[in-house]
Amino acid sequence: MTFPFSPSVFWDCDPASIDFEANRLFVIGRVLTRGLYADWLALKQLYGVDRLRHEVTQLRALDPRALAFCCVYFDLPKDSFRCFTKTPFSSPEPSLS
Repeated sequence: MTFPFSPSVFWDCDPASIDFEANRLFVIGRVLTRGLYADWLALKQLYGVDRLRHEVTQLRALDPRALAFCCVYFDLPKDSFRCFTKTPFSSPEPSLS
């Protein structure tokens, strides 16, 4: 299988080292936030629309533009996305005592 995505999407990774199954959330998130339309088409071909619908709701982070796109494309409300409903981890405030 040839690498189906634009080199700029995974600029910081060795394409040969990406396991598309084990790293599917990373791949999906990266394509949604940095990919071109051709990368989106390759993503749909790789995972299928039904699986993508499930996987995008599991992403921990998604920029607002990609989230809006996914809501419209998959006809899902924002509150069905993990990245929208879970607050990111933050360290506790330092104590003054």
